Amino acid sequence: MELQIGHNIKRLRRARGLTQRQTAEQLCVSTQAVSKWERGLTYPDVTLLLPIAELFCVTLDELFGRGAAEE
Repeated sequence: MELQIGHNIKRLRRARGLTQRQTAEQLCVSTQAVSKWERGLTYPDVTLLLPIAELFCVTLDELFGRGAAEE
C-alpha cells in the first residue's frame, strides 16, 4: 500500500488557497518540510498528522486517502 499523504496535502492545500509558506507557518514547520511531504520525499511527523487534518478540515482517513472520495 503506497501512502498518498503528500499528494493529499498538496491537493488540500491548494483547495484552501494556501501557499506552502502559509501551511508551514500554520503547522510551525519549515517551508522545505511541506515541499518534501508534497514531493513524497518524506512524511510528516506522526505528531503533526492531527494538526494537518484539522488545518484542512478533514479526517485522518481522508488525509491518508481513505475517505469518502475513495468509496
